[in-house]
Amino acid sequence: MSNSATEPTSTTASSASSASDPAPRQGMPRIGDTSGPPEGQKYPTSWDSVEIVACGALAGHIREIAARRGWPVVVRPLPAALHNRPEKIKAQVERQLLNSGPRGSRAIVGYADCGTYGALDQLATEAGVSRLPGLHCYDLYAGAQEIEHLFEQEPGTYLLTDYLIKSWERSVIAPLGLDRYPELWPDYFGHYRRLVWLAQEATPDLEEQAARIARQFNLPLTCVPTGTNRLEATLAVLLEERS
Repeated sequence: MSNSATEPTSTTASSASSASDPAPRQGMPRIGDTSGPPEGQKYPTSWDSVEIVACGALAGHIREIAARRGWPVVVRPLPAALHNRPEKIKAQVERQLLNSGPRGSRAIVGYADCGTYGALDQLATEAGVSRLPGLHCYDLYAGAQEIEHLFEQEPGTYLLTDYLIKSWERSVIAPLGLDRYPELWPDYFGHYRRLVWLAQEATPDLEEQAARIARQFNLPLTCVPTGTNRLEATLAVLLEERS
């Protein structure tokens, strides 16, 4: 997911103006809605396991939330590196859906649009499943309005999440060839003006890693605490729809 409409090869999200946010489905919360079942509520025992075909950048948080809430969820992660080739996401998600039991019966697409320009929505409609709302995974952490505001403040904003910080070398540096050709750094990142870390859980270790990445960019770093409440609330509603 690229942070700039002019730089599609980076692994971070595009400016919020790069595609149209699909209209929320009936019963689905808008980004930022924190409604949902109370903490600790469990779904009926007759409710079968739901398989979530998830972006690798979201899969860990989805697993943690499901375990804490007692949801009968099986997470099928796809490589986060697919964000470098968003045209391949639909086919990979479809393959997983076909292998996740009866088509459309107990499945959720654990992606936002993520640069597919409506292809995932088309697949979800055809398969009879729901997908996470929003243009980018970042919407599920900070809210679409906050992401839009960040880009309005500074269009040259590069977004980080906990996952991206932890996997920086394998998710960004190696796929872009910067470990072999560091001279390409200005071509990929020369137009950025600041880094914003959307922090799900800002530990001292992550703070140190984020600061190191900021030094690579030679740019200021801003930390925006987000937690995972929005992702959790959205999952709660989608899981209710699947029950």
